Amino acid sequence: MDYRQVGDSGLVVSELSFGAATFGGRGDFFGAWGTVDVDEARGMVDACLDAGITLFDTADVYSDGASEEVLGGALKGRRDRVLISTKAGLPLGAGPGQAGTSRSRLVEAVENALRRLGTDYVDLFSLHAFDAHVPVDEVLATLDLLVAQGKIRYAGVSNFSGWQLMKSLSAADAAHRSRYVAHQVYYSLVGRDYEWELMPLAADQGVGALVWSPLGWGRLTGRIRRGTPLPDTSRLHATAQAGPPVDEALLFEVVDELDAIAAETGRTVPQVALNWLLRRPTVSSVIVGARNAAQLAENLGAVGWALSAEQVARLDAVSAREAPYPYFPYHRQEGFARLNPPAFAST
Repeated sequence: MDYRQVGDSGLVVSELSFGAATFGGRGDFFGAWGTVDVDEARGMVDACLDAGITLFDTADVYSDGASEEVLGGALKGRRDRVLISTKAGLPLGAGPGQAGTSRSRLVEAVENALRRLGTDYVDLFSLHAFDAHVPVDEVLATLDLLVAQGKIRYAGVSNFSGWQLMKSLSAADAAHRSRYVAHQVYYSLVGRDYEWELMPLAADQGVGALVWSPLGWGRLTGRIRRGTPLPDTSRLHATAQAGPPVDEALLFEVVDELDAIAAETGRTVPQVALNWLLRRPTVSSVIVGARNAAQLAENLGAVGWALSAEQVARLDAVSAREAPYPYFPYHRQEGFARLNPPAFAST
C-alpha cells in the first residue's frame, strides 16, 4: 500500500481507503447498499488494517446514522491507528433543519457524528453537497470554529461543481480561513467527467480527489457482460436509477477491454479498473466498499502491482468520449490547444 498527501495539505492517506456505506442497513435508499453489522465490520477493518488502509469513510446519511455507529464500534480500541472521514449536508428528514450546511446544522452534525463514531474528533469532515441557501462565508467560519475546537482536523467537500468549489476556495483565501483540502468525486472508467473541469481545478488549487464509486456504481465488478442478465444479487436492481448514468455501448466496450487486460495480468476486472484510477492525476485515494469479506479481499488486490503503459493507453482510448463545451475546441483547433493544453484529458 502506498500513501499520498491529500492535495497540498499535510494530511496523508492510503491510496485505497474503505467506504462504510454498506454498514448498518437502515432506511431506504442509503440503507439498501448493505447490512454489515459490527461483528462483520470488525473483520473487514482487520483486513483493511492488515493491508495498510488508514482512511475509513462514512456519512451521516448512510443508513440514517447507523453506518457511523457500526464503524465506530468496529474501530473501538484502535482509534489511534486510523483516519476517520465523515460527511453531512444531505437531507436526513423532511424538516427545515434536517438538511443543508447552515451553522446550526453543521455544529449539530459534527456533534452527532462524534457521538455515533465514539470519538473526540474526525480527521476529515466534508460537506456532502453545496448548499446555495447558506452564505459561503458562514460555512467557512463554522468549519474554522470546529477546527479550532479540535472536533475536526481538515475540511473537504463532495459533489461540488467547478464554480462552487472555486468560489469557496477564493472566499477562504480572501478571509484567511482554512481551505478545503479534499473533494470526494465520482470517477471511473465509465464516468470520466471529472477530468474536464474538476481535475485541472484540483491540480491548480491543490485539492486532492477522493474517488467514490470507482467501479461505475457496481457496473465494473466483472459480473456484467454483453448478453448476460444482471445477477439477482446485484444492488443495481434497487439503485441504478439513482446513480451516475452510464451509456450501455460504452460500458460493454470498456468491459471487453477490461476482460482482455485481466486475462493478460492474471487480475480481475475490478482490480484492473481500480489500478487504472490509482494512476490518474490529482487522485489521493480511491474509496472501495464491500458487502462481505470476499468483495473486500478482491478490491484490496488492486494495489501492489501496476498496469503497463500500453495497457493504460488501451483503457484510456476505449473509455474516452468527446469533451463537452467549452472544452472540445481545445482538441479540435490547434490555436485553442496551444493556449489551453488539455493536460489531464486522455482523448
